Amino acid sequence: MGLPLGLLLVLQHPIILDGHIDTAQRMLDMKADISARLPDGHVDLPRMQEGGLSAAFFSIWVDARYGPGTAFRRALALIDAVQVLVDTQPGAELATDADEVRGAVARGHIAVLMGVEGGHAIENSLAHLDSLYRRGVRYMTLTWNNGNDWAGSATDERRHGGLTDLGKRVVRHMNELGMLVDVSHVSDSTFWDVLATTSRPVIASHSSCRAIARHPRNLSDAQLRAIAKNGGVVGINFYPVFLDDHFREQYEELRRRLRPETDAIHARYRGRPGESAFEVDKFVGDKAESLGVPGLDRLVDHIDHAVQVMGIDHVGLGSDFDGISVLPAPMKDATSLPLLVAALRARGYADGDVAKILGENFLRLLSALR
Repeated sequence: MGLPLGLLLVLQHPIILDGHIDTAQRMLDMKADISARLPDGHVDLPRMQEGGLSAAFFSIWVDARYGPGTAFRRALALIDAVQVLVDTQPGAELATDADEVRGAVARGHIAVLMGVEGGHAIENSLAHLDSLYRRGVRYMTLTWNNGNDWAGSATDERRHGGLTDLGKRVVRHMNELGMLVDVSHVSDSTFWDVLATTSRPVIASHSSCRAIARHPRNLSDAQLRAIAKNGGVVGINFYPVFLDDHFREQYEELRRRLRPETDAIHARYRGRPGESAFEVDKFVGDKAESLGVPGLDRLVDHIDHAVQVMGIDHVGLGSDFDGISVLPAPMKDATSLPLLVAALRARGYADGDVAKILGENFLRLLSALR
C-alpha cells in the first residue's frame, strides 16, 4: 500500500516550527483577521502557508504595564483571541504536543501553539500557572524586559538577580505540569538558577549568540553549552539588533532621534500595548531600512555558531515575527522562510540537519512533555 498523501507531504517537506511569534497581540488589540492576507506585519495564515511555516508558538505577551489584578487577565484575553482563531478557521488547529502538530500539518493545516511571555502574568500564583496550562500554554518565558517578584530580567536593572524561592517553585511546578521553561529574556543569574533547579530540558525560545553580538538578550557560549547538556533547544532570533553590534549601535541612535515621534505613537494608542508596539515597530522599521540592515548570512552565522557550540540537536528558530521592526535583508515576512532554508543548504547542511533546525528539535521536546 502507498502512503497517504498527507503523510507523503510531511515527509517531503520539513515542518517549520517557529518558537516565537508576536501575532496574538495584533489579533486582540487590532482585531487583525489573520485568516486573510494582511497588508503589513509578518504573519497571517496565507503567508504562513506560502512560506512553509507549518507551526508556531503564538506569544501570549503580557506587557510590563500589567501588574497585580490585570496581568493574568491580559494573558487570558490573548489566549481567547488565539482560541477564536482556531475555533473559526478550519485551516488552523490548536496543538499542545508533537503528535498534534504533525497531525495538523498532515491535514494541510497550520498548528497553533501558545507560550506565555512574561512570568508576571501568573501574578505569583501557581494556580494561575495551572490555568494557563489547561488553556493550552506549553511554555512560559520567565521574564520579559521587566523582572518580577521571583525572577530577574536581562534588561531590567531594578530586578537583575536570580530566582527566589518562589521562582524555584515555579520552575519545579512547570516541570511537573509538562510546561517548558523558557530562559529567553532572563538575567544571567536567573539562567544559572534555572539550570540548577530544573529536572527537564529548557528552551530559549527567541535568543541569539553573545559571542557574535554582545546584546544582553543573547546567550553566552557557556549558556549554550549548558542548554545542550540539559537537552534543551535554542530558537535563534531573527532581529538584526541581536545579530550585529554595529547595526545595534546605529539602530539605538536612530531610536533616540525618533523618540518624539515614537512617544506620540505610544500616546495615540494608550491602553492598547499590542497596537502601540506594532505601530512603533512599523514606523521605526521603515526608517531603519536606510541603515544597511544585516543580511540573511548574519542570521545563518548565529545558527552556525549555535550548532558548533551546542550540536545540531539543540538549535531551532525563534523569529520574533510581528514583535520586531526589521528583518535580515532581504527577508520581508513569513513568505521569506524559503530563503533561509536555501541559505542553510548553501552552508552545507544536509537535509536531515536542516529539518532539525527548522522544527524537529522543538518537536522532540514537545514529544517528551507527556
